[in-house]
Amino acid sequence: MLLRCAAGGSGTRVKAMDSLDVTVRETETVELSLWRRLRTDAVRVAEEEAGLAPFLYDAILARNGFGPALAALLVRKLADRAMPEDRLAAVVRDAMDADPSIVEAAAADLAAILARDPAADGCLTPFLYFKGYHALQWHRVAHWLWRGRRRDLAHFLQSRVSEVFAVDIHPAVPVGRGVFIDHGTGVVIGETAVIGNDVSILQNVTLGGTGKEHGDRHPKVRDGVLLSAGAKVLGNITIGAHAKVGAGSVVLKDVPGCATVAGVPAKVVGWCRGEPAPALTMDQSLQQGDYSI
Repeated sequence: MLLRCAAGGSGTRVKAMDSLDVTVRETETVELSLWRRLRTDAVRVAEEEAGLAPFLYDAILARNGFGPALAALLVRKLADRAMPEDRLAAVVRDAMDADPSIVEAAAADLAAILARDPAADGCLTPFLYFKGYHALQWHRVAHWLWRGRRRDLAHFLQSRVSEVFAVDIHPAVPVGRGVFIDHGTGVVIGETAVIGNDVSILQNVTLGGTGKEHGDRHPKVRDGVLLSAGAKVLGNITIGAHAKVGAGSVVLKDVPGCATVAGVPAKVVGWCRGEPAPALTMDQSLQQGDYSI
């Protein structure tokens, strides 16, 4: 029986998913299966593109596991004069050692990309080059710092991630597993937002407040939600499980589970019809007949 990598809130153990092309052994975790594929792909590309061989050796082939390779890659992307590689590496190592779920979630996020993004032609490309993925994994480290009340350093990382990747997520925000931030550019997520499992977020999405009030003021995004390109979700509202927010919409009220909303302000234009969660299908279109120009 062929088993495939499973992304999402159920963790990173293997289960059957025909939509993924990462074949794993029955006793493997997704993390181990991805690492096996990353090494195989790195060897192949190094042979095909000799100029990339030193980079691939340092990024993948010289590392002893998915977590160490991810840590080294993240550090290389973000280091600068103010925070050189050795100091950043110590922060990431401490976070991953103290909270193994950071690496487990990173594996689930990578598996989610492979399942949902047709531009991901294998494990290696999104792992090395997708900045939405890199920004999310740095956020997981910053969130660990935030929960440990090391908030100045968490804010420093938030700022650097925003500068380097154009993704701005407040370090207080809890994020589930199997989350896919596609492209990443322009994504802004405010302090009291919550993001569930198996959520997909496209470029220029905002989860923001409606003014300058304090307290709980940002959206709560439940499992399986698709936030299409340019969607603005504002205020302490809930986007119910398996809902879809249309591209360019402005959402100011709660969205029921399974609803599709679109427009400015957004209104319900459709409902689930037994298909998989919108975040998994990545279908940004609206149901035929629900919307016309």
